Amino acid sequence: LDLMEEVRFELCNTAAYSPRPNTPAAERAYQVDEETKARRLQTINEVANRHALERSEAYVGKVETILVEGPNPRRQGQVYGRTGSNRVVFFDGDIGELAGKFVSVRITEARTYSLTGDRAGEDAW
Repeated sequence: LDLMEEVRFELCNTAAYSPRPNTPAAERAYQVDEETKARRLQTINEVANRHALERSEAYVGKVETILVEGPNPRRQGQVYGRTGSNRVVFFDGDIGELAGKFVSVRITEARTYSLTGDRAGEDAW
């Protein structure tokens, strides 16, 4: 956890340990119980989510260049794309017009692993 606090990862893939066949660790008599594994994983995920949200919040108010990838599958009339640092951004738009284009978007809302914004002035490209 100290390392996580120091580095403050933007994205962290986590999983509970499970023994792998034919490895020395799988053969050891002492194994961590499932409750402990679950508690440790929950703690790590809480820290990772807090750091990811902090990083997302730093985008609010900024104008980012977004490469439009596709329609928002959950909200009709919205598209999504990514910042240069790979952060997903949702905003209103027509996918037929915007697919594959770079668009300037002012970030208005931060969530843990995505952002929402509005088109901002002239597009980048």
